Amino acid sequence: MGAIVQDPAGRLLLIRRGRPPGEGLWSLPGGRVEPGESDADAVRRELREETGLDGTVVALAGTVLRPGPAGVTYEIHDYLVTAADGRLTPGDDATDARWYDLDELVRLPLTDGLLDALVSWKVIGPPTT
Repeated sequence: MGAIVQDPAGRLLLIRRGRPPGEGLWSLPGGRVEPGESDADAVRRELREETGLDGTVVALAGTVLRPGPAGVTYEIHDYLVTAADGRLTPGDDATDARWYDLDELVRLPLTDGLLDALVSWKVIGPPTT
């Protein structure tokens, strides 16, 4: 699961992945749901671990299927989240965490399908550059 967080200026919160899959690419903060953990609890935990921010889960934005090792397919649920308290600090498996203007997204090395998913879920408009 992943957290889609935008600040009041409309910038999107992204982390640079420090481990495979997608090491070195920019992505949404997120990760695995631990046994006995709800998606909402996992979103809040991963957001805090990877960015230092606390947040409130608002709604499911969408779901994507991504191939994994040995023929496994991951079903990833991404949630709209309102950021609350905290100081933006990368942690856990994130090597960096930053807010990006939407027009900057097309110039970033993003994880596969991220931009298309955000546009198809109407989280952001289509890129203009």
